[in-house]
Amino acid sequence: MRLEVHKSLEEKMKKTISVLKEELGVIRAGRANPGMLDRVVVDYYGAPTPLKQLATVSAPEPRCLVIQPWDMSALSSIEKAIQLADLGFNPTNDGKVIRIVIPQLTEERRKELFKLASKTAENSKVALRNERRDANDKLKKMQKDGELTEDDLKKAQDEVQKITDSYIKIVDELLEKKEKEIMEV
Repeated sequence: MRLEVHKSLEEKMKKTISVLKEELGVIRAGRANPGMLDRVVVDYYGAPTPLKQLATVSAPEPRCLVIQPWDMSALSSIEKAIQLADLGFNPTNDGKVIRIVIPQLTEERRKELFKLASKTAENSKVALRNERRDANDKLKKMQKDGELTEDDLKKAQDEVQKITDSYIKIVDELLEKKEKEIMEV
């Protein structure tokens, strides 16, 4: 018996995991990755526009990002947006492209980044637990309304816990992978 509550719970938890992956992807680990600039929004003719809609971002070298705007008039706006995004980058503009050299991470900075990754993972676990609570509340309401028996409620709640445990394990695995990436010199 696969309840609608379980399907809904799984969908919400998958979204939580995808958000976590996105957030962990933004945390830089010393290697250049075009995804590092995904959150940069440029003021393009008065409209906030995501950087990836205005330019091609590539990583030709392990420690360098190159931003090639399609509209050269947006070059200075893109440079300013990267500085305002407070990502710790110092973009250089040569009139055609913007280059960002990714600095080598210090041990202290690696630890800070891992703390940030841990906090992000913990927030995801909290979100998963909240989704578990909501699912259990729906199941209790269904039992109260006579849609579920006491035994069915117990089985359904056990299934909710199994689903939650599996997604918390995924969060732990993603954090472990990110830790290795951050601490790798």
